[in-house]
Amino acid sequence: MCTLKLGRYFGFIFICFAIIHSIALGSSYGIQPTLGCIISDHTWIQYSTYFFYPVLFGFLPVVTASSFSMLAYHNVRHIVRRQLPILRRKLDKQITAMVLMRVIAFVCLTLPNTAYRIYSINFPIPPSTPMAYAIGRLLQTILLSINNINYMINFYIFIIFSPRFRRQVKIVLVKKYWQRWKYWCCHTNNRIEPFNIEPRNSQVESEENI
Repeated sequence: MCTLKLGRYFGFIFICFAIIHSIALGSSYGIQPTLGCIISDHTWIQYSTYFFYPVLFGFLPVVTASSFSMLAYHNVRHIVRRQLPILRRKLDKQITAMVLMRVIAFVCLTLPNTAYRIYSINFPIPPSTPMAYAIGRLLQTILLSINNINYMINFYIFIIFSPRFRRQVKIVLVKKYWQRWKYWCCHTNNRIEPFNIEPRNSQVESEENI
């Protein structure tokens, strides 16, 4: 249903929307000495509470990724019933398993931070209670770090659930880079060079006399 040209148009539109939205939302933040960088405008607080974090940042990406992963799973099951080569079926199964596990990891790593952000905006902890405030900031840091794992976990998910990807990684790391590193570190000079023999003193004297 979607061509490559239409996909590029959608990608360009979404990039422009993300840039404009980030600039507009970032202008609503204010720096306070005790709380740090927080949303200070009441309108943007309502927007972040009821639309940005629940829908645009949390619910919409999760639903979109889950829907397309279910469609991929349905497509693979439909392909298995068709008369296709066995290698094609295996590759489709592997890429579907990789997509499904990626979506599960995305949901598990994103939802906790989204839920806490909605809670912290609606029920901010005042700095007058130092222990609760410190626990809240620590929890926010931990959940944000867990959310950032989304951007670095792809390689490990694919290498766990895809035998073909593991073989490719082994070929690249062991047979290519390891051999190259071994050649650079253990390289010895085996070139044959002429050995210059200095003439003896007697020969030099005889030549001088001549």
